[in-house]
Amino acid sequence: MSTIPTNDSSTSDNEALFVCYPKCSTCAKARTWLNEHHVDFHERDIKTDNPNAQELTLWHKLSGLPIRRFFNTSGQSYRSLGMKDRLPSMSLEEAVELLSTDGMLVKRPILIQGRRVLVGFREEAWAEALL
Repeated sequence: MSTIPTNDSSTSDNEALFVCYPKCSTCAKARTWLNEHHVDFHERDIKTDNPNAQELTLWHKLSGLPIRRFFNTSGQSYRSLGMKDRLPSMSLEEAVELLSTDGMLVKRPILIQGRRVLVGFREEAWAEALL
């Protein structure tokens, strides 16, 4: 497996990087699911250690998802910045740069394992990808 660059060198090739917000109930469900299925992971708080533009660009590319899927559309930051109207006209670079400025704008959790990137927690998708 390839190693995904992160700000934390303690993540090994076999260990997933779980990027989450500790107070998020969906992140808590995902953490429980990972533990129940014995998936090794290193946890990173998205608010205190926000992904940088380089990481987000790579994760976006590996995920195959549109950049809008990386935005936390139900968050207060998204609404206060008027992103519903602004995002469609933004370039990829502008969107990534904005995401890199505020962890609360980023959809969570994100799980990175090798070249696999899962955004948001959907149990069936995670089971298909990881089990």
